[in-house]
Amino acid sequence: MLNRRDFLQQVPGIAGLILGSLSSLKAGNVASKAIILRSSWQTENIGDIAHTPGVLTLLEKYLPDVQVRLWPSNVGNGVEEMLRKRFPNVPIIRTPEEIQKAFTDCVFMLHGSGPQLVARKDIERWVNETGKPYGIYGITFPGVYGFPEERSKFNPIDIELLTNAKFAYFRDSVSLEFARKNGVKCPIMEFCPDGAFAVDLRDDAAADAFLKEHGLEPGKFLCAIPQYRFSPWWELPSKKQAPNEAKRAYNDKMKEQDNAPIREAIIQVVRQTPLKVLLVPENGTQVRIGKEMLYDPLPDDVKKKVVWRDHYWLTDEAVSTYIRSAGLFGLEMHSPIMCIAQGVPAIVCRFEEQTSKGAMWRDIGLNEWLFDMDTPSDVAKIVPAVLAMAKDPKAAKAKVAKAQKFVEKRQRETMGVLAKNLS
Repeated sequence: MLNRRDFLQQVPGIAGLILGSLSSLKAGNVASKAIILRSSWQTENIGDIAHTPGVLTLLEKYLPDVQVRLWPSNVGNGVEEMLRKRFPNVPIIRTPEEIQKAFTDCVFMLHGSGPQLVARKDIERWVNETGKPYGIYGITFPGVYGFPEERSKFNPIDIELLTNAKFAYFRDSVSLEFARKNGVKCPIMEFCPDGAFAVDLRDDAAADAFLKEHGLEPGKFLCAIPQYRFSPWWELPSKKQAPNEAKRAYNDKMKEQDNAPIREAIIQVVRQTPLKVLLVPENGTQVRIGKEMLYDPLPDDVKKKVVWRDHYWLTDEAVSTYIRSAGLFGLEMHSPIMCIAQGVPAIVCRFEEQTSKGAMWRDIGLNEWLFDMDTPSDVAKIVPAVLAMAKDPKAAKAKVAKAQKFVEKRQRETMGVLAKNLS
């Protein structure tokens, strides 16, 4: 039997339990439910890595009472340790036993952001074995990286899987329109920002050490990224790919056309502003490409103020570095995404071989910072745009803030749809 003092000491805890239960009921009893996040496609690209922590951050923020189990394709190369540090309570399931238990325990599967419907077979398995609902969160469709004749190809099963999802969110409007034209009839089909917009990983110590070693001061440098038409994955032993001679030949044909405007922007930034430039990779192949296409050809007076990062990094150090920069420009997509997420200006230069994902810059209101490398009038605007970003940071940050506001609104709305499907 409790005496009066013991009872009073326990009242706050009892009240908390009651309020928690009431809150759970009011929210549609989402609490204690578990879902599978199918994500983490590869580790040789900091942007692909970023999909997972981005979506996990959104789930943590908007559905804090939902248990999430991550089912990855690859979390090697230090990525697992990075994720566990930021999300210690998220189980990573890999063994057949862990996956089967998740199929039993979980009520929903969420396919994370990605270049296409990457986990098609796993969604099929989920449907066939459980009959439980699923959703698609921020993909490009069809997302085929190839020559013109390949880009509109897709697996017919994708149409059925997208149609039968509770929601199908596409990370660019071109993909959304393509899905509609090709027969996808999902009840909720809308634009949804790439999950990487929410990434908040950090490695401040590593970023600070690198910047100090190379004489780069916060706010006094821009970042620049090179790229070929097709990432030469065959150069990385971890990918275990034979060289694609057709793609290699096309890369050689187009690499100067594509990287020369980025190189010229670097030259003009160094000569017309006090800023330095840091050459960074978004994927492992771009370390070499950065030296070949951007650093080595620079005039000597410019080279003195340009730093080439000579090794690959992970997403946490990259984000910490971008936050300390005055902005970013180049031929990639996800580093700009991570910049905008942190309030840092970023310019995207793209080509058709990268799929339609670049259209998301237009979709979030940053069309003035989106340039097509196959459109001469666009190419002519790259250097002026980079210089304007460098010389007028206040105006640049105002553009970023407007885009951020729109992205956050869509994140909140889409997570609300997921919450309704769980309740």
